[in-house]
Amino acid sequence: MATVISSSSRQYKDLDLNFLIHPVRKDINKHKDEMAVINSIKNLMMTNHYERPFQPDLGSNVRRLLFENLDKITAISMEREIRQVVENYEPRAQIKTLDILPDVDNNGFSVRMEFYIMNMTDPVTINFFLERVR
Repeated sequence: MATVISSSSRQYKDLDLNFLIHPVRKDINKHKDEMAVINSIKNLMMTNHYERPFQPDLGSNVRRLLFENLDKITAISMEREIRQVVENYEPRAQIKTLDILPDVDNNGFSVRMEFYIMNMTDPVTINFFLERVR
């Protein structure tokens, strides 16, 4: 009797959007698995609506919300925007927890996101700081 072993785990790959060249392969670097999904989520969050040609609905209003008051109401709106964009446009990730806290001293928002990558058992946690650019 033969046994068949199948691997249901997928490996996710995306290009490095900095377009850095690998020194040995002389090719553009790639992000794999966790880093690919993390970078995709960050790019989706920081993309405004109507910014990408032929995809006007892709993106969120997070950058616009950075110019609003630094309070809990803006943090709740930002959390809603982030959850919606990840749910709609990133099928590889499922958010477990999302904590956004206003940081008045540094004039921005501290974000802690914990999410599961499809076909992986361990949650991924990322911490980053959102602030105005202008």
